[in-house]
Amino acid sequence: MKIALPDSNGVLSNYELTGTPIEAVPLDPEAARVVFSAAHVVADPFTTADPGGNAELDWDATMAFRRYLAGLGLGIAEAMDTAQRGMGLDWAGALELITRTKAEIPDALVFNGCGTDQLDPAQARSPDDVRAAYFEQVEAIQRVNGRIILMASRALARVASSPDDYLRVYRDVLSACEQPVILHWLGEMFDPELAGYWGAETFDTALETVLCIIGENVGKVDGIKISLLDKQKEILMRRRLPEGVKMYTGDDFNYPELIAGDEQGFSHALLGIFDPLAPAAARAVNQLGQGDAAGFRELLEPTVPLSRLIFRAPTQYYKTGVVFLAWLNGFQDHFIMLGGAQAMRPLPYFVDCFRLAETNGLLRDPEIAVARMQTLLRLYGA
Repeated sequence: MKIALPDSNGVLSNYELTGTPIEAVPLDPEAARVVFSAAHVVADPFTTADPGGNAELDWDATMAFRRYLAGLGLGIAEAMDTAQRGMGLDWAGALELITRTKAEIPDALVFNGCGTDQLDPAQARSPDDVRAAYFEQVEAIQRVNGRIILMASRALARVASSPDDYLRVYRDVLSACEQPVILHWLGEMFDPELAGYWGAETFDTALETVLCIIGENVGKVDGIKISLLDKQKEILMRRRLPEGVKMYTGDDFNYPELIAGDEQGFSHALLGIFDPLAPAAARAVNQLGQGDAAGFRELLEPTVPLSRLIFRAPTQYYKTGVVFLAWLNGFQDHFIMLGGAQAMRPLPYFVDCFRLAETNGLLRDPEIAVARMQTLLRLYGA
């Protein structure tokens, strides 16, 4: 099968598909690693709302994708940044998403993003305002028996004057959590408004604050997801975590190495890239559990160039690549995103995503993917 694809100058040439679609095999219930996919949402393409208005979702397609992930045995990190949380999906929409997911797949492994995004950072006056906003979301999520991922707060980054403010807020919020949570350290490459989080300008100082929070609240912390796109920082922190506290890699640049681990430990996974890579992730971790570390790397390492492309700077627009691949794979009938985010990457980006996904067997029905890619090219006049 062939498709005419443009180069960076718009010149078309035939590209021959060579990849073999990966067969979807569920993750073993006794898997060697805990694996979460941070799931995207499907926008309602027929909404009359302008970008920046209330989020309106295609609930049927959004829930169908979650059933697909659960069917593969993957955990779901719900209402996170991959779902455009804070970039199109507001707190009201996030809570409805959390509630619907819990109702539709009650037995699935699901942790839910809990933040302070109902509080405009510009309106926050003190850490007490942030604390109250966290409490509101904790209570709402626990009311539907949801587990919690404690997300970083833009408002706290704005009003905190020292690491002590973070220690006090997190201590109080964790005390209100009924079950152990996953903390989330999201770097400023994902969200520039989180620069200086933990009250520190350097990683070393921030690390000590986070470890102090975890150390004071070990019984309340299942693990921490670190998304800094720096494997050495993750490994350093992983080796200092208290016993029983998991490291969940959020490193979409180095995930095979970090999940495989070394002689001193390994990371579990909570990754946005495991939305489009779901079948590869399940098969690879199964191989790892069978003692086939080479097979694990052979399957996952070739996907890294695709992930690095999708998450290239400006990194916060990675959702565009994730949803593009969901459209190519038939999980939704359109390539429309909340807030018009489908326009946040240029055509050559989509062409390269297509090539790399196809090469790695990540287009589950190549005929549908080719037809949809041709639709996109016509839209661009190619």
